[in-house]
Amino acid sequence: MSATNKVVFLDRDGVVNHDPGDYTASVDDFRFLPGVLDTLKSWTEMGFSFIVITNQGGIARGRYTLEDFSRIDKKMSDAFRDSGIAYLETYYCTHHDLVGKCLCRKPLPGMLEKAIARHKVDRRHAFMIGDKDRDVAAAEAAGIRGVKIPTNGGLATIDPNEVIR
Repeated sequence: MSATNKVVFLDRDGVVNHDPGDYTASVDDFRFLPGVLDTLKSWTEMGFSFIVITNQGGIARGRYTLEDFSRIDKKMSDAFRDSGIAYLETYYCTHHDLVGKCLCRKPLPGMLEKAIARHKVDRRHAFMIGDKDRDVAAAEAAGIRGVKIPTNGGLATIDPNEVIR
């Protein structure tokens, strides 16, 4: 199997969907940000694939369940596929520092490292988009570029071909 070319890792809440400032705890709370599906479809046409990398500490804190997260992830992944977006997978961390330490929660690079290995991602042609410093820190720790955008907007302002130059 050859390396996956041109991969964009995406944080979820605040980048793909509206981040209400607390947890996106149910499928009813999940709303794509305006233009996200069109932007990712356009990037797919440019040869990019996508992997979502998301901290889901609300599970450890008892704010919602793994089943709630799975329903949200299915809604997101179905919409990606229905829109013709080259979505590969979602990696998530169910831990929270207030409940216990782990090796996967961003800013640690565990989820990124796992995705890079599984999908044979060429780090030279990959980057991570997030709305928090921890997203950028995780990307850099995994040896890829991190790009920070404002929470709840800014994805369409990025030219992915410029980022991987």
